[in-house]
Amino acid sequence: MGRCPPCRAAAEASRPAYKDAGRNTRWRNDSARYLEDHPYCECPACALLPPLQRDVATEVDHIDGLGPLGPRGFDTANWQAMSKRHHSRKTAQETWGR
Repeated sequence: MGRCPPCRAAAEASRPAYKDAGRNTRWRNDSARYLEDHPYCECPACALLPPLQRDVATEVDHIDGLGPLGPRGFDTANWQAMSKRHHSRKTAQETWGR
């Protein structure tokens, strides 16, 4: 289902452009390198599984939730590789609550 069209439009309008959220060439290059070294999802649920039973990681998550513009935006100790579905779930929980 999701949001009604007016709410969806308002949310999209308030969201910063991809490049304005710190996701520039440096971020793309650094996160791609990180995913090469961490090919499987590192979310808490997947971390309990052997690597080959985990989802394939396609995104890099900022553990602190502040993104590339945060004080630890390029600190790899603040990163975790995640699958799209697990990263989306974590973001939704952080944004909208549980």
